[in-house]
Amino acid sequence: IQSDAAQNYTIFYSISGPGVDKEPFNLFFIEKDTGDIYCTRSIDREQYDQFLLYGYATTADGYAPEYPLPLLMRIEDDNDNTPYFEYQKTVFNVPENCRSGTSVGQVTAIDLDEPDTLHTRLKYKILQQIPDHPKHFSIHPDTGVITTATPFLDREKCDTYELIMEVRDMGGQPFGLFSTGRVTISLLDQNDNAPYFTETSYVTEVEENRINVDILRMKVHDDDLPNTPHSKAVFTILQGNEHENFKISTDPNTNEAVLCVVKPLNYEATRQVVLKIGVLNEAQFAKAANSQTPAMCTTTVTVKIKDRDEGPECNPAVKVIQSTDGVPAGQELLGYKALDPETRSGEGLRYKKLGDEDNWFEINEHTGDLTTLKKLDRESKFVKNNQYNVSVIAMDAAGRSCTGTLVVHLEDYNDHPPHIDKEVTICQQDKDYAVLQPIDEDGPENGPPFQFLLDNASSRLWTVEAKDGKTAILRQRQNLDYDYYPVVMQIKDRHGLAAKHVLTVKVCDCIAPSDCRMTEKSVRDVQPPKVILGKWAILAMVLGAALLLCVLFTCFCVTTKKVVKKCFPEDVAQQNLIVSNTEGPGEEVMEANIRLPMQTSNICDTSMSVGTLGGQGIKTQQSFEMTKGGYTLDSNKGGGHQTLESIKGVGQDPGRYTYTDWQSFTQPRLGEKVYLCGQDEEHKHSEDYVRAYNYEGKGSLAGSVGCCSDRQEEEGLEFLDHLEPKFRTLAKTCVNK
Repeated sequence: IQSDAAQNYTIFYSISGPGVDKEPFNLFFIEKDTGDIYCTRSIDREQYDQFLLYGYATTADGYAPEYPLPLLMRIEDDNDNTPYFEYQKTVFNVPENCRSGTSVGQVTAIDLDEPDTLHTRLKYKILQQIPDHPKHFSIHPDTGVITTATPFLDREKCDTYELIMEVRDMGGQPFGLFSTGRVTISLLDQNDNAPYFTETSYVTEVEENRINVDILRMKVHDDDLPNTPHSKAVFTILQGNEHENFKISTDPNTNEAVLCVVKPLNYEATRQVVLKIGVLNEAQFAKAANSQTPAMCTTTVTVKIKDRDEGPECNPAVKVIQSTDGVPAGQELLGYKALDPETRSGEGLRYKKLGDEDNWFEINEHTGDLTTLKKLDRESKFVKNNQYNVSVIAMDAAGRSCTGTLVVHLEDYNDHPPHIDKEVTICQQDKDYAVLQPIDEDGPENGPPFQFLLDNASSRLWTVEAKDGKTAILRQRQNLDYDYYPVVMQIKDRHGLAAKHVLTVKVCDCIAPSDCRMTEKSVRDVQPPKVILGKWAILAMVLGAALLLCVLFTCFCVTTKKVVKKCFPEDVAQQNLIVSNTEGPGEEVMEANIRLPMQTSNICDTSMSVGTLGGQGIKTQQSFEMTKGGYTLDSNKGGGHQTLESIKGVGQDPGRYTYTDWQSFTQPRLGEKVYLCGQDEEHKHSEDYVRAYNYEGKGSLAGSVGCCSDRQEEEGLEFLDHLEPKFRTLAKTCVNK
């Protein structure tokens, strides 16, 4: 370093900073006279890539003519670091049979030389594949991504591959530094191999009538990974098990098929059964890229049935025989028959009864036929759904036996007439009839519709009416006293089978039959019968009296309203200007402008007024008096009031005025009123009549837009020529002269 101040001063140079007086110390020094800077030893760029020093120029007495000079020392990189793999041993997994170009994984290497230079530009390469044939993998030289090169990876042939990798700097040039590493690639299993039986066919045997016994175990082989869903077997019986005698399952420990008999086999029916069995895996097949989808493997199993002496056979287990209701005792019926399977006959078998609830039958020990001990009754409580069950056991000479059930189905016979309850109750406060519901113990074909017949004595007091063929209404012909009454009745079923019944009918003062407390003795002792008022009758009488009082009170309190016929007042002005009140009351004034009327006159028959006050008609006519301060005009100022009647005359109709009379009366008075309103400075007379309205705006060039503007000319009043004269007078009044 040099300083221009050396021309005038003797300059001494010095430096400071890391590498001089800071760690690392004494790496640099400077000659104080020349300013030459020297490095004392070699520097590792990977340890210190640069140094920031400050140079100083001073005189002998310490004067600094220069500012400190920053000196940045950059260390140039030398390719002295060999790249190396981040992980010395890397393991990747890839499914077998995957497509070409499938990504396996990525390897990374580290080079400590300066980044973004040729010293750290790395290239990757596969040096060797173990096993080396065929070449299944490739690597991208710049990124280090390993991909599959073929679609023929087969885990069953080789499940693991090892790659020896090289990484070299200087862009892969031969003089670049390099290192190697190892990558292990494991193939993941896919279900690309179907399981298959070790034998193409099997033969086994089982005794007849044996159940829940394993008769055969079959091994299978699968090349896929053991103890996974790809190799675990699932077996199915495809043919030969139409009667569901067999069941097949998988032994979870050995992966074998276990064939079991679950329903007994009959040697006499069939001597052997041929089964077709198929096997699959729990997981679905995965179609390989280079092969066909695996198919189901099948095998045949021949099951031979061994004969054994199993004793008599009760087939079917339940046998049904038909019989008629009412069969007398001593009648013989066909019984239950069992067979010996070996001889297909029933010779030598002995029969006994196991169950006979009501002891209806006796069984023949040799033939199994039945003999009735009682009359068969379909209506017995032991008969359910027209069926009576008898359990029978058949035994051979060796004591082997079987059990069967004989069901005797009884056809209904019309041997029970309809019958009815002995007593019914009629509650007079509820209804005056009783509902009869007969019961017929025979079946529906011998039951309703029923017919009801009364004898002559009962028909005098009662009537019976059949309803829907099953019930009837027993009704009184007249209101009977509270007592017991016998009713003789005959009820027939649809085939005419009938029985006579004496029905006791209890007529009682009650609401529900359970409330009736009448006894036969107490009622019959009451002679003669008396009229008894119940609580409901008394309540009805009280309510009737209260209702009558309410009606009388209403009659005395009702007043008639006089309807006043309304009419519209006659137009006394004959469609001229008339006085009308405003919607609301006016402002308060100092003197009374409106005086009360002094005289009245009828205008119409309904006493309606000529004028209106507040929009409502009043019954008396008001005479309007016009004064100087109000509507009343006093011509003598304090003298008598002058009205239209005084001008018109007393003899004329006070409700009718001609237009000339009205105009001659109002014109001079309105003119005088307008003049007084304009002359009064205090505006006393104009407080209620003349109103000064402001303009729309001050100083407006357009003037007022009102219809009553202060205009001296007559222009704009041409429309008055088309109106009647009475409107012209009104318009002139509105104009400020």
